[in-house]
Amino acid sequence: MSIATTIRALDDPTRLRIVRLLAAMELAVGELAHVLGQSQPRVSRHVSILADAGLVERRREGSWVFLRQSAACGAGIARAVAHLLETAETEDAAFASACADDRRHLAAIRAGRETNAAEYFARHANEWDRLRALLAPADAVEDALVAALGKEPLGSVLDIGTGTGRIAELLEPGAGHVTGLDKSPEMLRLARARLQSLDPSRVELVQGDFAVLPFASQAFDTVVFHQVLHYASEPDFALAEAARVCRPGGRIAIVDLAAHDREELRRAHAHARLGFDNAQVATMLARHGFDPLDTAMVEGGELAVMVWLGRRADDRVARIGPRSEAPRARKEAVR
Repeated sequence: MSIATTIRALDDPTRLRIVRLLAAMELAVGELAHVLGQSQPRVSRHVSILADAGLVERRREGSWVFLRQSAACGAGIARAVAHLLETAETEDAAFASACADDRRHLAAIRAGRETNAAEYFARHANEWDRLRALLAPADAVEDALVAALGKEPLGSVLDIGTGTGRIAELLEPGAGHVTGLDKSPEMLRLARARLQSLDPSRVELVQGDFAVLPFASQAFDTVVFHQVLHYASEPDFALAEAARVCRPGGRIAIVDLAAHDREELRRAHAHARLGFDNAQVATMLARHGFDPLDTAMVEGGELAVMVWLGRRADDRVARIGPRSEAPRARKEAVR
């Protein structure tokens, strides 16, 4: 993109406000229209101009279109635009006042998302409580995952089947960037409510299928399946895709049920697999180019939960670098 295209795209007060808003959080087009107090068609026209200039990225989730900042115009230009708008807010009283009003409306958007999430959980509370009662405590499972990953830098993380976004939230502080993927738009809206206070440049939510991941090869340093692989009728397809997007030397963490015989979970919770045993997981990992590493069992419920760790095999590449050097990465299960 040329600098002239960028300047022309920014030559409008509404578009300046849009860019400033998207620096704070990802927004649906309808949410953005509400904040700006303008019609959705009018806002969509402004968004199109910004998208054509590489300043805004659009992503469809079901019937919704979400917007986030983009650096397609060039990382240097994107940083310069961000700095310009930060400075403008301190030196231009009218622009500062408009930004302050926009942030007040953003607070209402955040509160609305949280209310919708709470209502969803309330509607499904009995169903989820019955499933949780079978499993080890969630905090113990999370502790086991963190312990398995250890102190090695996480780099760019892909959380497959992000659900409510809890694992993305858990791993974000130690990652260079986190991408949460889920097939369900409703789950992604729950995750967005949970993650909306985090830096939008460090966390991304993407709709997609774990059997056909919408990412380039070798895009991630750490790939996590948390309580999702048992939904796969063909786990090998999911692991093949995980191997494709995992950089050599990167790691995969699978958190799932140990093998069991609770057949009712197929009917009540759509489980395609009744857990996995260690040998089965080790064979699958090796088949897709991962060297099996540690295995941990988390007990405390009727069904044990396992954490399996593997490393993408390739002796020719260096291990993942420190967080400051971690490359940026560019959405299936309901939990």
